[in-house]
Amino acid sequence: MRLSIRHTTRYRFAEPVSHGIQRLRLTPKETQGQKILGWNMELEGAHEELVFDDQNFNHVNLISVEEGAREVVITCEGKVDTEDNAGVIGQHAGHLPLWTFLGQTKLTKPGPKIKSLIAQVERSESGMVDTLHNLSNVIRDNVEYRTGTTLVTTTGEEAAADGQGVCQDHAHIFISAARSLEIPARYVSGYLMMNDRIDQEATHAWAEAYVQGLGWVGFDISNGICPDPRYVRVATGRDYRDAAPVTGISFGANTEDLTVNLSVEQQMVEQQ
Repeated sequence: MRLSIRHTTRYRFAEPVSHGIQRLRLTPKETQGQKILGWNMELEGAHEELVFDDQNFNHVNLISVEEGAREVVITCEGKVDTEDNAGVIGQHAGHLPLWTFLGQTKLTKPGPKIKSLIAQVERSESGMVDTLHNLSNVIRDNVEYRTGTTLVTTTGEEAAADGQGVCQDHAHIFISAARSLEIPARYVSGYLMMNDRIDQEATHAWAEAYVQGLGWVGFDISNGICPDPRYVRVATGRDYRDAAPVTGISFGANTEDLTVNLSVEQQMVEQQ
């Protein structure tokens, strides 16, 4: 499947910025089942300082906000070819050893509620993948998908205890539970082509678990499926903070407004 993506992030500041730095993880990386045909990033109110791959092999653009800027606009556009591998990414790669993804973080540390969800998971005789699907179903049944109820700083335990959250929260709860079961797990940020619309208000997030014999396998808890060709992986990490699309600091002004415009649509591929 060939997907065309356009993603615009616009920051407006209450006062002119003295100086600021932002770290962008907005460029998809080529992995099994995903080929980047072209990707372009344009900046307004900022300029690029450095491009590098981080410890998770995420493509990172480090940018400086221009002095006196009242607005920063980041526009990404490109095309990606995807395949259906039933969510299987394959063997581990990266600078971090696999055991790194067994340790809990501040956002994934389990508490009483997540531990109670783990207790509800049926261990499948068919293997680990089915057990992880059971875990995904338990989370989805107990934590309602509802926008506007959590923040990027909300922990998995807090969302689980409240019984509501978004894809980021579902991913953190899944990661927390998987690690508690001694299964390496990581966070994934990326794009999802919706079947009912092109324009969206946010990027998507899901989780991956490491299964012996298969490697990394994706689980979209919010939709109850393994990622298919509608998904584009952009960044991975131990939790949201490692894979966040935009992070950074600015001095001399507070962010007054943040808007995101995103479109993901399928393009027809001409037959040779």
